[in-house]
Amino acid sequence: MSEAPFQTYRSQRKPRRSFDSRAAYLEHELSIMSPRRWRINLPFRDYRFELEDLVPALAATIGKIVMVAAVVAAFAGPLGLSNEFVVENVRFEMLIAALLFVILFSGLINPNANLAGTHGPMIPLIPLIVASGGHPLALGLMVGMFGLLLSVSKGGSKLMALTSDGVRGGLLIYLGAMGLLSQVKALNAWATGIDMGYVAFAVILSTIIMYALLARLEMRWLSIPLGSGIAFVIAIVLGAPFEFVTEPGIPHLSPGYWWGETTGWQMGWPELHHFVSVIPFAVLAVAMWSPDFMGHRVFQELNYPKKADKVLMNVDDTMGVASVRQAVGSVLGGGNLASSWGTYMIPAAIAKRPIPAGAVLTGLFCVIAALWGYPMDLAVWDPVLRVALIVGVFMPLLEAGMQMTRNTTSSQSAGIVVFASAFVNPVFGWSLTMLLDNLGLIGDKERGKKLRLMDRWVIPGITFAVLLVIMAMVGMLPGIPALMKIS
Repeated sequence: MSEAPFQTYRSQRKPRRSFDSRAAYLEHELSIMSPRRWRINLPFRDYRFELEDLVPALAATIGKIVMVAAVVAAFAGPLGLSNEFVVENVRFEMLIAALLFVILFSGLINPNANLAGTHGPMIPLIPLIVASGGHPLALGLMVGMFGLLLSVSKGGSKLMALTSDGVRGGLLIYLGAMGLLSQVKALNAWATGIDMGYVAFAVILSTIIMYALLARLEMRWLSIPLGSGIAFVIAIVLGAPFEFVTEPGIPHLSPGYWWGETTGWQMGWPELHHFVSVIPFAVLAVAMWSPDFMGHRVFQELNYPKKADKVLMNVDDTMGVASVRQAVGSVLGGGNLASSWGTYMIPAAIAKRPIPAGAVLTGLFCVIAALWGYPMDLAVWDPVLRVALIVGVFMPLLEAGMQMTRNTTSSQSAGIVVFASAFVNPVFGWSLTMLLDNLGLIGDKERGKKLRLMDRWVIPGITFAVLLVIMAMVGMLPGIPALMKIS
């Protein structure tokens, strides 16, 4: 009789001294794990904590503070809410994420589901959502509903299977390159704004040298804490202004406060027209999940040993957790828009660590940061923030994309993805190129011939058509006014 999964892990586990290198030990740990989907997974029985787990946990906490602040601030600006409101809501969101979802779901119940993070690509659309009469709670509930439908129908994994390596690689190259350029530009703008442009130059130069050395030593998993620490020290030594201003405390925890008429969001509970106005944006948000989730799983596939297929992120489960997290978080009063947590998954994959151990540490770090307050100031300081995102997210995205586009056919598809994404956005680029690629018009022509009719053009065609209509409705197509009337 075969052993149960937890017995298999414990019986096959070997101490570090049994291996010639740290990397070999970590790969063995990945290959013997058998996470239990939707059942209790316990530390030391089903997985262990390692020093490397601190890296994605730290990166995820920094990313969480930054991204949630950006989303909530994007809502707060058009609604006329204060910066104090933004800080308070971010702290509340971090407690929701940590206590109800990160530790509970990804750490204990389903280690194949990536942490539910923040939907960065939706940030530019938030002012349009508010202008069209949208309500944060209505938007959150609709995103949760549509996301759950996609998860239950396994639509996310289906779309991922229909996307070739060339399309995936091109998408990663575009996202990595654009993100890298945006962070360098933002850091330069910050330094110029305080009349200390040389600080940005020194920070970026030191980051390039550090990243190159870590790549040479095969220790890139250290790039986020080491890079952020070096950036902080260099900026302080060169005289850049910094101070701690967020004091320890507990945010408001009552949904009644957050959805009151004169407190919190000062909008009250949503009505029917609020739900109607956010439907196109909710559909678009969920549609954006597939390429985002796909990119995160690719990092595991590139960095994990081939025998570690049991610990790979399950796209549909991750969508399900993100959907529930979105709905519950919104009802409680949070302003976050959920997605797969990239600032966790990418460093974790590079460090060759599975999801659950780092998830538990991430949850603890988020609670500490939310209650203590001061770490939030450090995480959002430009030198620390920009370097963390550059070395922890965008450089790895760029490198992974290049690894996936080494032959002529994949590079052709990748080029079209980059072109189409630059023309409109990554959702347009992904859906259009997936259709062209599966039809055999670009990329590997033999691949298209092997696909069923449904997979070759029906599903990709419907996906592209639906997204095209939605983008036209909300005014995302260049030169075409929004078809949806904005009040």
